Amino acid sequence: MALPLLLAALLLAPPWVALAVVAVALGVGLAEFFALVTARGIRPLPVVGALLAAAFFAEVAAPGWLGLPLVPLAALALLLAMLRRGVGKDAVGAGAATLLGALYLGVLGGTLGALRVRPPSADGGLRLVLLLAILILADTFAFFVGHALGRHRLAPSLSPGKTVEGAVGGLLGGVLGALAVQRLALPGLPPLHAAGLGLAVSAMGTLGDLEESLLKRWAGVKDSGRFFPGHGGMLDRLDSLLFGAPVLYYYFQYLR
Repeated sequence: MALPLLLAALLLAPPWVALAVVAVALGVGLAEFFALVTARGIRPLPVVGALLAAAFFAEVAAPGWLGLPLVPLAALALLLAMLRRGVGKDAVGAGAATLLGALYLGVLGGTLGALRVRPPSADGGLRLVLLLAILILADTFAFFVGHALGRHRLAPSLSPGKTVEGAVGGLLGGVLGALAVQRLALPGLPPLHAAGLGLAVSAMGTLGDLEESLLKRWAGVKDSGRFFPGHGGMLDRLDSLLFGAPVLYYYFQYLR
């Protein structure tokens, strides 16, 4: 039920609807990130972090949209909040963790928004569908190939279940997903380019998943949250998207 609604929001609704969906998901993910940091005894600055993430998101997704650069103001707010907290409460650690969360969710999330709204906006939904198709097929192939043929651990200290064979299967699935969308919905995208994007996005998606595994192991938790009962938190759903989206962002922004 959720996937058809998501596709409708991406393809049929005005661009701002997709932006709103992405922004809400990123906000939940940011709260989960701050919870991971708090689990390690670091108290971030959530209000300032949300402001900074929103500024980053706006600057990347729609540069100049508000007519006023927000990042300098948000940076000042972060530094002033650190000053207010003072030395005794680890203001520097709190500021660093807050900035990391804003960069992770705000900047990388901004590339998700940019894919929807950059010209031609009529293709924006299809660009997001391309991203989703690559990563969904990559995850599916990685799972089945890994379970059937997996023998060599990819990153045992971070994610013991991932195998090299599964990762290779994921790359194949990503390429097939990209070629399917190119054939059905983006005929103007050269097939060789689509295959290259499928390879790069699926590879980055795997790295994004490992990055989130690193954060969870550092925090000593199994899941980033409980937003999806039985399936983990929002970060568990966003991790590969946040690493895969910049690949398509740079391609469509500067190469097409």
